[in-house]
Amino acid sequence: MDIFITGVTGFLGGELLVDLSKREDIDKIFCLVRSANEENALARIKKVFDLHNDPFDRDKIIAVTGDLADDYLAENLKADSRLNGVSIIIHSAANTSFSKIYDSLVEKINIGGLKQILSWAQSLPSLNLFTYVGTATICGSLVKNHVTEDMSPDLSAKHLVKYSYTKMTGELLLKEYLPENKILVVRPSIIMGDTRNWVPRSYVILWALATLNELRLVPANAHSKIDIVPVDYVSQAIIKLVFNPARKYRVYHISSGEKACSTPYLSTEAIKDEFPEKPPFRFTDKKLLADMKKWTKGTGLLPEDSPLVNFSHYLEYWVENFGNNTNLRILLYALEPYIHFIELNQVFDNSRLLEDTDMEQSVPAHIYLKTAGKYLNRINVFEGAIDP
Repeated sequence: MDIFITGVTGFLGGELLVDLSKREDIDKIFCLVRSANEENALARIKKVFDLHNDPFDRDKIIAVTGDLADDYLAENLKADSRLNGVSIIIHSAANTSFSKIYDSLVEKINIGGLKQILSWAQSLPSLNLFTYVGTATICGSLVKNHVTEDMSPDLSAKHLVKYSYTKMTGELLLKEYLPENKILVVRPSIIMGDTRNWVPRSYVILWALATLNELRLVPANAHSKIDIVPVDYVSQAIIKLVFNPARKYRVYHISSGEKACSTPYLSTEAIKDEFPEKPPFRFTDKKLLADMKKWTKGTGLLPEDSPLVNFSHYLEYWVENFGNNTNLRILLYALEPYIHFIELNQVFDNSRLLEDTDMEQSVPAHIYLKTAGKYLNRINVFEGAIDP
């Protein structure tokens, strides 16, 4: 069989590509890559395999140049006769930025790009399955605690960031182009890190933990539940669902669930021993974030009765650690959406996944972060703040 996959140079897409390449029942894997030519595209794909010395089969892995922002992408794919035998599409590419300055680009890629892929998919004579990688966070900010698949998509949902809105819209688009029996929606929760003892394929989301590690004073509920899963678990789950013709549902959460969720306290406890020179982690009310941002603009703007004055040790540490308040201010504004997500206290039901596959519960984040934590020093938190 032939498979077409997007997002292969990204965090999850790269993991999926490597795992798929090991399956003997797959003949060719066509990979959409944004590049000037196929030679450069193939070089980018090879880097994905080289990272952990995975074997790279040039006869099996085929580069297809294309850009999700291109309004002619669908027509170009239709004109590529090599793709006529594609029976499975896995659309994992997305712009995941939480920054408002990228909202228009996020919408262009995540909605416009999806329309292009779907328009081409309609024309494939052998298409059996279109797998859309969404996110469990499309449920929005009004849903609390235990979240099931049936709660979304909901047009009345309030979204913290444009990203989750576009992924919700994407789910709604699928049925406009394809019959339901050819659609599989997988919704990972928060993908962070890897359970294996090696360099992570990407530091996406780990950036937020690295930033909290630098701040040490955290304006969030220490015991709020956070649903985090490692990338290797998500990749394995998606592949098991794609190749399970007996699956009972069209939509699946790939999440930690109640039994394997974590908390900010447990996650920071997991990494603290790697950085004994830093002040201890302290958690405060989320409202303190506003005062923290004011402090970076000048102490005179801080209310006299602000609780922040009780943390003088941390203020002194910030001056020493960040060099100037501008850097700290950039970090705080970039971190704010993540703080809001923490405060939602959302855990995503994973009973469908456990029922329809042989997957077990994921390893809780506070367990595997004891290994992944040693890579936090490699993350440039200021670069990540510009496009976290």
